Amino acid sequence: MTEFFIKNLEETDLGKLTAAGLTAIGLDIGDKTVGVAVSDDRIKIAGGVGVISRKGTGADFELLAGMIENLKAGLIIFGWPLQTNGLPGQQCEKVLEFVRRLSEYTKADFAKWDERFSTKAVNNVMIQADMSRKKRAKVTDKAAAVYILQGAIDFMNCTGFRRQFDSAGKN
Repeated sequence: MTEFFIKNLEETDLGKLTAAGLTAIGLDIGDKTVGVAVSDDRIKIAGGVGVISRKGTGADFELLAGMIENLKAGLIIFGWPLQTNGLPGQQCEKVLEFVRRLSEYTKADFAKWDERFSTKAVNNVMIQADMSRKKRAKVTDKAAAVYILQGAIDFMNCTGFRRQFDSAGKN
């Protein structure tokens, strides 16, 4: 078994990932489904891939590992479901166990992203777009994965810009 490590997003080198032709994947991990999103090859924009129904077997991880390989992902960003008070709860333990098991199927790096209001935010947008409840139910997990991934991408790009700007000012 390989050692499992969660990367710090602030230290992620997007230039290294993009130079290698890799993407980032976002996961919204639930008890019954996993929403999946992927970045473009410049790791600037997130788009939805789909939703996987969990069966509770190794097949879940094999399917995701196949997607990770096909999408050329070097970084997997998973939603970290903190409680509203900011503390990890029981759901965080479930997500961490899922991610730990998934790490046995891939060599990609893993990083977590606070997903506290992702489902609520995407539901609000879909309600404002006058989308029916039935249609929302079909795309909520995928949209939440996009929301999680885009938030992390924006953070990493901003952090990378600040690092580049700071080092340029020191010369």
